[in-house]
Amino acid sequence: MTDEQLHGRERDLRTVEEILGRARDGHGGALVVTGEAGAGRTALLEAAARGAGTAFCVLGTTGVPGESGVAYAGLHRLLRPLAEQVARLTPAHRDALGTILHGAPRGDSFVLSTAVCELLGRVARDRPVLCWADDVHWLDARSLEVLAFAARRVADERAAVLFAARDGEPDAGALAGVRRLRLGPLAEDAGRRVLRDALGSDLDGSAGGDLIEEIVDLACGRPLAIRELAAALTPGQLSGAAPPPRALPPSSSLRALHRRRYLALPSGARRLVLMAAAEEWLGAATMARAARADGVGDGDLDAARESGLLRFEGDGVAVRDRLVRSSLWADASREERQDAHTLLAGALVQEWQRPRRLWHRAAVAGEPDDRLAAELAGAADAARRAGRYADSWRMWQRSAALTVEHGARTDRYLSAAGDAWASGRSRRARAMLRQVRPRACDGHRAARAAALRGEIDAAAGSPATAVRRLRDAAERLAGTDAQAALDALMWAAEAADAAGDRRAHLEIAERAGTLGLARTGPRTELLLAHLAGVAATIRGRYREAAERLHQAQRLGTDVADPVAQVWAALSALSLGNARRTRALTAAAVASARRAGDVPAESFALVAAGRCEVLLGHPPAPIAACHDGLRLARATHLHGHATEQLATLALTASFNGDEARTRELLEQLTGTADERGLARAGALGSWAPACLDLAADRPADAAARLRLPGGAGLAHPPARLLAVPHLVEALVRTGEHDAAAAAYEHFRRWVDGIGSPPGPEALARRCLALLAGCDGEAEEHFTEALRLHEAGDAVFELARTELLFGHRLRRGRRPRAAREHLRAALRVFERYGAAPWTAQARAELRAAGETAPRAASGFGKLTAQQAQIARMAAEGATNREIAARLLLSPRTIDHHLRNVFTRLGIRSRVELARLIR
Repeated sequence: MTDEQLHGRERDLRTVEEILGRARDGHGGALVVTGEAGAGRTALLEAAARGAGTAFCVLGTTGVPGESGVAYAGLHRLLRPLAEQVARLTPAHRDALGTILHGAPRGDSFVLSTAVCELLGRVARDRPVLCWADDVHWLDARSLEVLAFAARRVADERAAVLFAARDGEPDAGALAGVRRLRLGPLAEDAGRRVLRDALGSDLDGSAGGDLIEEIVDLACGRPLAIRELAAALTPGQLSGAAPPPRALPPSSSLRALHRRRYLALPSGARRLVLMAAAEEWLGAATMARAARADGVGDGDLDAARESGLLRFEGDGVAVRDRLVRSSLWADASREERQDAHTLLAGALVQEWQRPRRLWHRAAVAGEPDDRLAAELAGAADAARRAGRYADSWRMWQRSAALTVEHGARTDRYLSAAGDAWASGRSRRARAMLRQVRPRACDGHRAARAAALRGEIDAAAGSPATAVRRLRDAAERLAGTDAQAALDALMWAAEAADAAGDRRAHLEIAERAGTLGLARTGPRTELLLAHLAGVAATIRGRYREAAERLHQAQRLGTDVADPVAQVWAALSALSLGNARRTRALTAAAVASARRAGDVPAESFALVAAGRCEVLLGHPPAPIAACHDGLRLARATHLHGHATEQLATLALTASFNGDEARTRELLEQLTGTADERGLARAGALGSWAPACLDLAADRPADAAARLRLPGGAGLAHPPARLLAVPHLVEALVRTGEHDAAAAAYEHFRRWVDGIGSPPGPEALARRCLALLAGCDGEAEEHFTEALRLHEAGDAVFELARTELLFGHRLRRGRRPRAAREHLRAALRVFERYGAAPWTAQARAELRAAGETAPRAASGFGKLTAQQAQIARMAAEGATNREIAARLLLSPRTIDHHLRNVFTRLGIRSRVELARLIR
């Protein structure tokens, strides 16, 4: 294995490399690498040994279960290559270690431990030493005691000592005092790379994408599990003709480990574990009723608790993770599974538990039963109406499996897929859709399945595939369900925009206009208006675009559908209407949360973050983006997660936070290009240019942004919105003609959409920068500041104040310049924008103010606290602030209390005085 194959372990490798580097310099150290079975501990030790190379003396040993009771067996394996060096030790140490090498260990542990210390020191005089011990949970206790003793005493030697131990094993006492590094689960992108390496070639097409996603999800971030699953794949699974694996193969070492732990339990404890596997999460009351019915005692519960197979959460219990659950369930006999379902069906006695009780009864039945299937379908429908999609999709699935008639069975699988998707379980939705075979069902059902699959693809980060699938589904639906066809086309347009495919977007908008859906309700009219408005924008027909986009944003207040509200918000964004954009995105997030629609909530949060950052409010998107990123990652919506990362990176770059921006871009690197997410990639490409401007590197910023030349921005809307930054960079490098040419397209857009305050302010700033005389520049700067105020774009206002102050200073008007520079400084300090603060201070010094007056004190606050404090100081209530930032009023109250404490104030009145 090469180091490049340790995907997702870059930080862990750096930690190990740091220890090796210090050892070379005579500052030795030790490290215990821990992690779950299969996490890659051995691979990391092997990488360390390769990194040490011939420059180190590398010594190693491995714990072996069969030798764990043999005193000094592990030390014997470690010392064998050093027989000659042992002979040169002091007599007492030579004799102690010599007896180990010759099979008759004598001497107390202290003598042996100090002997090993002397040995390592002697060897390190010639070259550094790397001493590693793998699987120390199986190492004999005496060897571990000696090696740990030595590890704690190598600080002044050219020696590094590495241990690897499995989580939860009883080694803590022996290795106390040694630094620990835990290998957590691999991130999903790293897991996909491990799988591709294991398969030896890329899997192309949607079938390959499904297989990769399913295996990575099943493996729970353990590289060994990924490799074991990959090795057992059949040709049918690789081609997509057979379903993906549902558990580790029978030959798997990890599956065998889980099985051994399970079989070591008393029979009652085993039944408890299987009940937890059958129910996924078992409440304490249900578990107690099942235990009483089955005669399970407290000792069984304690044994199950200590097995490491379960995790206890609040008042309930669940199997530790999907990998363990699937292994235990695959190894259980049919009788064991039915016993678990029977016990649970009897223990779920509450009325609100009826759907789950029905589900377990159906699992016991096993055979088709239309009566029970209908009862389950009724319970599923009731759960759906209540927004309990996590319950309803499982009911639909079991109902479909018990249904005899093919058409009804297909409909129930489609319902299961739709509700699984609404609950945020995209992979379960795909699994349900695989049950809908296009050749075995009518065209309408097949088209519905394709449309849902395309919607999932769009959110999961496969926009090109989504566009093809959704357009095809729309064509098949057009004759029977024009509204469903329009919905499919809307998602196809969203995917095309994410991919930067303007031609596809235009074709989709044109097709939507031929569906004959005019004047069929506000939602339909909103969708058609949004599509037509965006298409007109792409064609450069800005006045026509403004008319349709105004219609869409106006209709946004007449609909309750969160997805339609998002498209209305995006129409408002295209018009530069900050107030309406925020109101619509906040309404969309709230609507999605009330409905329990997870993908809609994620989509709304993506739009909310993107809208805020593009409206010139860098700190504001942080809450929406972090919430959205957590949600997208938890539900495997990789496209949404990538967009949130890109938005956060651009937000951090606007603030000049280079470390945070680089950290986010590192997570984004390769992902956007690999998935064809041009929109996210453009935001990610824009961010370094913003850092260049903040760090006073305008030539570098221009090279990144200008077209042709430089990296450019591959997404046309992002390229248009970045024009003010490009103009600034070009003017600062003396390229006025290029700046004027870049500005012209931006001006046509601003004029076409009606010159709203936000874009018009940026246009005025561009004109001020391009102005040949100071009087003209002052006129444009002054108007830009007024428009920034009207649009509530505080950060852009500060940037304009800085540029205005710079122009005034160069025009030999230092007193007027200082007024604007102080205003910029206050805002930059408030938001913690260090590079911009430094620029403002430098300009103030150049303008003759050697001791800039203190700003508001908001520099003590985090960016989010400063944003909340500013809105509170301006008179917004907690509820209004919460709606703006997509947080709860209680969270806002908590932040404000912290703000008052940090600023040493007691009221909003004092806060308002402080900000003035």
